[in-house]
Amino acid sequence: MALALLSAFAFGGSGVAAKPLIEAGLEPLHVTWLRVAGAALIMLPLAWRHRGLLRERPGLLLGFGLLAVAGVQAFYFAALSRIPVGVALLIEYLAPALVLGWVRFVQRRPVTRAAAVGVVLAVGGLCCVVEVWAGLRLDGIGLLLALGAACCQVGYFVLSDHGSSAEDGRRSADPIGVIAYGLLVGAVVLTLIARPWDMDWTVLTRDAVMNGVRVDALLLLAWIVLVATVTAYLTGVVSIRRLSPQVAGVVACLEAVIATVLAWVLLGEHLSAVQLVGGAVVLLGAFIAQSSAPKAPAQVSSSALDRKSGGDHREGAAEDLGAR
Repeated sequence: MALALLSAFAFGGSGVAAKPLIEAGLEPLHVTWLRVAGAALIMLPLAWRHRGLLRERPGLLLGFGLLAVAGVQAFYFAALSRIPVGVALLIEYLAPALVLGWVRFVQRRPVTRAAAVGVVLAVGGLCCVVEVWAGLRLDGIGLLLALGAACCQVGYFVLSDHGSSAEDGRRSADPIGVIAYGLLVGAVVLTLIARPWDMDWTVLTRDAVMNGVRVDALLLLAWIVLVATVTAYLTGVVSIRRLSPQVAGVVACLEAVIATVLAWVLLGEHLSAVQLVGGAVVLLGAFIAQSSAPKAPAQVSSSALDRKSGGDHREGAAEDLGAR
């Protein structure tokens, strides 16, 4: 439980450290590339240790890198440049509702009544967060970018535990190895997209402003790489292995709460009372949706994602939609 809480805190602190760098002059994609590339470099020894995964689980590694690493981080940081940190993360937590929508309307499989209630709560809470009655005061493009992060988060949920059991005579895929190679794949993809050679590197030699306080840009980058990425992923994986999926899903929901509180304290991003209530409803709906999702649809969804990402294996898929 302590590791799960540490993971939620580490993930939740990424946006608070990234936004001052973006406001200092770095493009969101460049901050994303720095985060992923730095973490991939640190995880390189672990990737070498688990190099057999390149032959055994190529589709899983590619899908995890494209969706769970590159996609989630790129869309999330891009959203941060236009909307508050807490709102962006709350929208990202619509992912469980999107998973159930895929199961119900695309695969035409039944979902539990409790899961449907969770989806309704999540969507209703989101309406309060974005204040739809006021004509969407928040930036529309920022909301779409955050929704893109939620869509990629679906891939994270489905692929996070994929290959954890040995099937077809092959050994299980070590999740730490999957994370290491996912970061490497994400770094390669983001290098082609972000074009870091065009980045204004001088921003990292100056200070960034965090709610009126000047902070060394390199210190913020170190937090993003070491704490919000490497520590967050590693502690999250270990905690998932020790806790049940339901418990891990509950703790993961605290990430949005932590991010909102940190943004309030460190960035001065104040949300209205209605937005705070809406955020709580979003988290409640996400928790109900995660804990009520049946396993069978998750297996089909994961296999479909794996085939789409180019994998040639047909193992079963994630046992856990909610564990981060």
